[in-house]
Amino acid sequence: MSLTADSPHAFAPAPDPASQDRESPAGTENVNSEAGNVDKIREILFGGQMRAYDKRFTRLEERLAKESSDLREENKNLFKALEAFVKSEFEALTNRLQSEQRARDESVQGVSRELHETAKTLESKLQQFDAQTTQTHRDLRQQLLDQSQTLSDEIRRKHDELSALLERELAALDKDKTGRASLSALFSEVALRLNNEFKMPGEN
Repeated sequence: MSLTADSPHAFAPAPDPASQDRESPAGTENVNSEAGNVDKIREILFGGQMRAYDKRFTRLEERLAKESSDLREENKNLFKALEAFVKSEFEALTNRLQSEQRARDESVQGVSRELHETAKTLESKLQQFDAQTTQTHRDLRQQLLDQSQTLSDEIRRKHDELSALLERELAALDKDKTGRASLSALFSEVALRLNNEFKMPGEN
């Protein structure tokens, strides 16, 4: 609020209510006349200075208002810039987190696929191994059966050969025994003839 010499209350002393009650209408007029004279004197003495102060206060108020408006505008721009920066940083952070999440998801999916493929490969190899083991056991059993049959046949053949050989040897032994008996009789006959003791049947 600016103060001017024209304002009715500028540098005017406050009226005393008690004195107003005591004054008569004529006294009131005198007071008003004196007040008017005081205002004129004040205008003469301080009017220019008060107007200069009023202009200075007015310019100061305008300057403060402008600076306040500029400060509000600057703060508004700063808040907008800060809001835009925070928003951009938040969006960048969100995008980066989403990208990392997608990368982790893809990595997990890749690992899951690899584990699935590994499990399938392992299961296939186990099935192959089981089939090979079964076939190997089957082949071993067949080989054992074949070798057992071959061994049995060989044992039977050897037994037959030994039996035949034994029979031949026994026959040869019997033949040799018969030959020795005949040779012994022949030798006995020769001894008797040499001793003239051998007699043919029918001789006296």
